[in-house]
Amino acid sequence: MNRPQLILDVAGVIATNLSPGFWEEAAAMAGSTTYRQLKDSFSREIRESFWTGGITIKQFRDWLAGHVPDLSMERLSALAMKYLQPLPALGRIATWSRDADIHLLSNHREEWLSGLLAPVKEQVKSLTISSRAGYCKPDPRIYQLVGEQLGDGGGPCIYVDDQEKNLIPARALGWHTVIADPEGRWMEEVSQLLKQQ
Repeated sequence: MNRPQLILDVAGVIATNLSPGFWEEAAAMAGSTTYRQLKDSFSREIRESFWTGGITIKQFRDWLAGHVPDLSMERLSALAMKYLQPLPALGRIATWSRDADIHLLSNHREEWLSGLLAPVKEQVKSLTISSRAGYCKPDPRIYQLVGEQLGDGGGPCIYVDDQEKNLIPARALGWHTVIADPEGRWMEEVSQLLKQQ
């Protein structure tokens, strides 16, 4: 029997998003810039290279220190971990893994996710993180990397993300897509889909 393939985003699905909290607090520490100005500068100047691993965490810290004086690596890490917290879906992965192969696909930094994902490491068949893959969603190439890890004879693919733009390339591959709503109703939808397989 072909097992369903459940592909989950991380931020906004099984863990909290860094935005807006991370950027709001960084802007408050800077004192000379607003959240919007800081986030826009990041998006314009280094967003893609940061999330795709083109620059290191230290280089990101150096860039951010241009806005936030005296920002140490330890303070940056603590700030990131403060806003990267588990959501209820993280606790469902063990249950879902009984009925499906679990894959994670995230625009994130491997360094920041490793501790968060440690409790579910044994239940996850593949982990595709943009900082290691070299591509960011919604670039179709990162979805193709996931597809290569689904294996032969896999069952239907269900992909969950909290951003509509990231669902479009998944649909093009024939994956069933589910939008992760902030209230978490999507988790019941996924559970029902797995029972139907």
